[in-house]
Amino acid sequence: MDLLPDAAPLATKLWNTLVQYHNIGDSEWRVAKKTKDATVWCKPSEEFSGYLYKVQGVVEDVTNRVVDHIRPGPYRLDWDSLMTTMDILETFEENCCVMRYTTAGQLWNIIAPREFVDFSYTTSYEDGLLTCGVSLDYGEVRPNFVRGFNHPCGWFCVPLKDYPSHSLLTGYIQTELRGMLPQSAVDTAMSSTLTNFYSDLKKALKT
Repeated sequence: MDLLPDAAPLATKLWNTLVQYHNIGDSEWRVAKKTKDATVWCKPSEEFSGYLYKVQGVVEDVTNRVVDHIRPGPYRLDWDSLMTTMDILETFEENCCVMRYTTAGQLWNIIAPREFVDFSYTTSYEDGLLTCGVSLDYGEVRPNFVRGFNHPCGWFCVPLKDYPSHSLLTGYIQTELRGMLPQSAVDTAMSSTLTNFYSDLKKALKT
């Protein structure tokens, strides 16, 4: 359980998986939620029995600054209302690290706080960046937390063609929360979490 993976092949596999998601045709997605900040779509995941979510919106800032706020690092805890702690456990070359983080309870604590240990990788993609991750079975689970599992997830951030000071941010998220949860509660929470992510991120970038 405590062996860390070889970073390079895992990073390559993650990149390939996320690009594959990014190329899924529009007809395969159904809209799950729409707000002024973002649109969320979903389709059945091929990794587990839940959904793969796609979320997209325009963020008024340059690509590098947007990704610096999303990837593991000092910014993320400041603005992401769902994340309660984050520790970098290991750092590899090639912009890879292993992080452990915890999330707050959701839906009036129907969904209890969760803990995740994720391998994270950030790299260039077209004119922008891709920051992506996948959970690892690594380390002891802390008391009072359920250990969740992120199947391959990631964020593509590219400059808007006509407005390079704005970025198109597209995320692919498939989180297995684990524990005894009604699927309807999970689906409601995921759509809201993803749209809130955009509104929180936009506020943080303006400060």
